Amino acid sequence: MATRTTNTRKKTAKPAANEAAQNDSQLKEFFVDSLKDIYWAEKHLLKALPKMQKAATAEELRGALEEHLEVTKTHVERLEEAFKQLGEKAMAKKCEAMEGLTKETETVIEETEDGSATRDVALIMSAQKVEHYEISAYGSLAQLATTLGMDEVASLLQETLQEEKDADEKLTEVAENNINYEAAQEGKGEEEEEE
Repeated sequence: MATRTTNTRKKTAKPAANEAAQNDSQLKEFFVDSLKDIYWAEKHLLKALPKMQKAATAEELRGALEEHLEVTKTHVERLEEAFKQLGEKAMAKKCEAMEGLTKETETVIEETEDGSATRDVALIMSAQKVEHYEISAYGSLAQLATTLGMDEVASLLQETLQEEKDADEKLTEVAENNINYEAAQEGKGEEEEEE
């Protein structure tokens, strides 16, 4: 008979006014620094998404990327509102992760055939890597905002988190509708002719 273990970690009660949000704690400093990081990432994405859209072949993929570009503009505005609510100037701090993800996207564009479904598959995969990074960042930031008693900021971050999840699901849908299958067929006719 298996025994069930329970989580013995106790949740501590939140202080009434949550002093951590009212002072310059290390956690608050880390939180603000992390907001600067995702702010840079979102602004950088505003430059990368049009390049991805231009490289895409499938109309459905171009539409999804265009839609996410518009949503990303809203994410930048929400982050600026979060900084304002914190009494901080909206400043960007270079996000090494987003820079790496967008460089990888540029590489897959260069290494895949223009007009091919394989390139579209590569673009979807690259875009989903970006989405997963953003989902992770916004999920953590929303939780930290809650911990610090910054409920309005947490709400803004939660809204963006949901939109990032929606974008990821949309990309999966686009891939599964036909693009993955079309890419699987590319080159088959040429190989059969050679035999």
